[in-house]
Amino acid sequence: MKPVVTAFIGKVLNATAAVSPGLAGRGALVLYRHPRSDRAFGDAEHRLLSGAFTGSLTVAGKNVVTYCWGDGERPVLLVHGWRSRAAHFAPYIAALRAAGYTPVAFDAPAHGASEGRRTTVLEYREIIARLYEEHGRFEAVVAHSLGGSAAFLALRGAAAADRLVVISGVADFDHVVDVFCAGLGLGPRVKTALRRRIETDMFPGEHDLWRRFDVTYRPAEITLPILLVHDERDRMVAAAQADKTAAAYGGQVRQHRTSGLGHRRILADPGVVRTALEFVSAGERVRD
Repeated sequence: MKPVVTAFIGKVLNATAAVSPGLAGRGALVLYRHPRSDRAFGDAEHRLLSGAFTGSLTVAGKNVVTYCWGDGERPVLLVHGWRSRAAHFAPYIAALRAAGYTPVAFDAPAHGASEGRRTTVLEYREIIARLYEEHGRFEAVVAHSLGGSAAFLALRGAAAADRLVVISGVADFDHVVDVFCAGLGLGPRVKTALRRRIETDMFPGEHDLWRRFDVTYRPAEITLPILLVHDERDRMVAAAQADKTAAAYGGQVRQHRTSGLGHRRILADPGVVRTALEFVSAGERVRD
């Protein structure tokens, strides 16, 4: 979205909130919950996906496309973030296959080749749980951005893994709302109304979701080694979010910082791919 359009939308929603916060909240929710990107698959992505065993799951009435590269031995789950897709893990898929792993991935609803116009972390969790039923315990989960939140949520009882890598992840579930509102220049009235709409429209019946969906919620329930990769200049998710996660999980965590790669380019950086693969392959609990 162009800056001039973003600024205009923000002004309209802020002005609307002065008269009708509820209406402003509905308008903000429409933008917040629709991740679909219009960017088409490139030739390299088509080649990558054509080499996978593809499957499908039905989640909330939507067809979800799944991918698997390899013979099924030593599965590693890849979980993409918001406005992303499985093919963005191409460097990891190649590296994991070369190391003898079976990469497993999916396009979440409203992403990539899957159906739908919206999704939630609860749908992500269901997909991860279903893939866990199919492939068994994962040797590792590698997740980017909001995919990290979904991975932590699933690892509290819905799935199991030996190791976890989170790249550009959030600690606080409402940090995503903060980033969204900041990007549009939305004031506190719109933010409050949006939070209420998220509670009632996206997660009806889910009590205390702003705490329960935090990555740092009940850390004792997740005991596996964790690698947190974050860029110091990430403008979408502040590096302090990784520090907060690290503080909650203590000696289980190792951090790796980059500088200048931002929120998205970090995912394909060769050094980050190498660091993630070394951690996945180590098979040892991380100590301070």
